[in-house]
Amino acid sequence: MASGSSLLEVELSCPVCSEIFRDPVVLRCSHSFCKACLQQYWDQKGSLECPVCRRRSSMDPPCNLSLRKTCEAFLKERSQRAKAGFEVLCSLHSEKLKLFCLEDQIPLCLVCQTSRKHENHKLLPVQEAAEEFKEKLRTALALLQEKLKAFNAVKLICDQTAVHNKSQAQHTERQIKMEFEKLQQFLKDEEAARITALREEEEQKSQKMKEKIEKMTEVISSLSEQIRAIEQELGAEDVSFLQSIKDTQNR
Repeated sequence: MASGSSLLEVELSCPVCSEIFRDPVVLRCSHSFCKACLQQYWDQKGSLECPVCRRRSSMDPPCNLSLRKTCEAFLKERSQRAKAGFEVLCSLHSEKLKLFCLEDQIPLCLVCQTSRKHENHKLLPVQEAAEEFKEKLRTALALLQEKLKAFNAVKLICDQTAVHNKSQAQHTERQIKMEFEKLQQFLKDEEAARITALREEEEQKSQKMKEKIEKMTEVISSLSEQIRAIEQELGAEDVSFLQSIKDTQNR
C-alpha cells in the first residue's frame, strides 16, 4: 500500500521541483511540469527547451487538465487520510519521517537520508530535534511574554496619563470659560454704567441748552417787536414821528 502510494506520488511529482504538480502544463514531447517551474527554468536557461529531453517547445504550452485533476484528487485523499489520524509520511517515499535535517529545516525518512541532496547534512532524530526546537521556542515565548507584560504596564501608564491629561484639559477649559464669563459680565456692567452716565450728562447739558434757547427766543422775540415798532415809527410822518420820538427812544 505504502509502496503503491509512493510510486503514484513520484509519477505525480514535477521533475523540476519534485513536488506534486501545481497547475501542470504539457510540452510537445509529452513531458509535464508545473507552469511556474517551467517558466522559471526557461528564464534561467534562456531557451524554450524541455528540462528533461531538451527538445524545443512552444512559448505557451497547454494545461494538462487530466493530470491536474489527478493531482488534486491525490492531494485531497492524502489530506483526508491525515485528518483521519494516519501518520504523516514522506511525500516522496511514503516512509515514516524519523529524521530532521538541520541544514534544510525539514523532516526526512530513512530513504531521504541516503540521497545526495542531504549528503553531509547534520541530521537528528525527529523527537530530539522537536524537543530542541520546542525548548528554543519556550525560551523565546518566555521573553515575548515578559516583553508583553512590560508593554502592557507602559500602556497602562500611558492610558492613565491620557485620562489625566484629558481631565486636566477639561478642568482648565471650564476655568477659562468661567473667567471669560466674569470678564464679559464686568464689561457689560461697565458698558451699561458708562452709557447711563453719558445719557445723564447729555440730559443735563440738553436741559441747560434748552433753557438758554428759551431765553434767547424770548430776547429775539422782544428785539423783533422793538424792530417792528421802530420800523413803523420810521414810516410815520415827520410831525407824528417827532411827537412819539421820546417813547421810541425810551424803548
